[in-house]
Amino acid sequence: MKKPFLTIVVPCYNEEEVLDETTKQLTQMMESMLERDLISDDSKILYVDDGSKDATWSLISEKTADNRWVTGVKLSRNFGHQGALLAGLNAAYEKSDCIVSIDADLQDDVRVIADFLEKFREGYDVVYGVRGKRDTDTFFKRNTALAFYRFMERIGVKLVPNHADYRLLSKRALKEFLNYKEENMFIRGIIPLLGFKSTKVYYDRNERFAGESKYPLKKMISFAVDGITSFSIAPIRMLLALGFVMFAVGIGIGIYALVQKIMGQVTAGWTSLMISVWIVGGIQLLAIGVLGEYIGKIFKEVKGRPRYTIEENLYAEKVAKEEVRETKISSIQ
Repeated sequence: MKKPFLTIVVPCYNEEEVLDETTKQLTQMMESMLERDLISDDSKILYVDDGSKDATWSLISEKTADNRWVTGVKLSRNFGHQGALLAGLNAAYEKSDCIVSIDADLQDDVRVIADFLEKFREGYDVVYGVRGKRDTDTFFKRNTALAFYRFMERIGVKLVPNHADYRLLSKRALKEFLNYKEENMFIRGIIPLLGFKSTKVYYDRNERFAGESKYPLKKMISFAVDGITSFSIAPIRMLLALGFVMFAVGIGIGIYALVQKIMGQVTAGWTSLMISVWIVGGIQLLAIGVLGEYIGKIFKEVKGRPRYTIEENLYAEKVAKEEVRETKISSIQ
């Protein structure tokens, strides 16, 4: 069996503190897999600098020159994790037989990549890295994540629980994924839609090696909202149902008030009136906000702007130079 050209895509944003260790561990993993004939000698570690403000790109450039496995792509500004990951997948598609995506913080066990390749050789097009347990997460994060997965399942969105963006994709799976052109990319929701043969590999998640999390509460909420609104109109239907309920309540209150008037028992109801006003007003604002979220997504989609902009592509340059060198060696032989 031909040894596959593997590209490990690693999105980076202000990761100078962890990049040396990440490179060390991934390099050891690549050399180990090469010895086991799991990958070809041309395989690469592709760092995608997502507009970092620290020395991340300088380190990537240095490692590209010093380490035969390492190369990089620099985005012109910060496009977000999903945009950076998409840029890396696009850059790696043409040359790679399979790709693995992993975050730079070393919380995902790099040793599992070899298990991904074993599953790939067995014929799987998609291999999900799934956390066996979430002991490294806070109580709040662990339970909100569980609630998110349950909610997505209820509204009909197929997600792999406890799976983030640590996965392997075959070339044909990646090709089909890249046909999805929406502006609001929720990658972990799109991959299950591809329908290719898939499996899971379980691992224990590590503590972050260094630096701070790039997903504070605000970003996690935004990410969850993007996931929900990108795949389902359930929130709009929930508001519709709530509207019917409030209409029925209003009819009931109207009948009650009419009966009270006929019976001559009309009394001032300032408290009940104010409560009603605040409740109805809050629901109206909520409805407008949800509708605005969907309209905002339509606004972004119809403009059709690029989802990322590449400032520098060392990956293409390095692969091209290696191909020229191999061609010269072959012609001499």
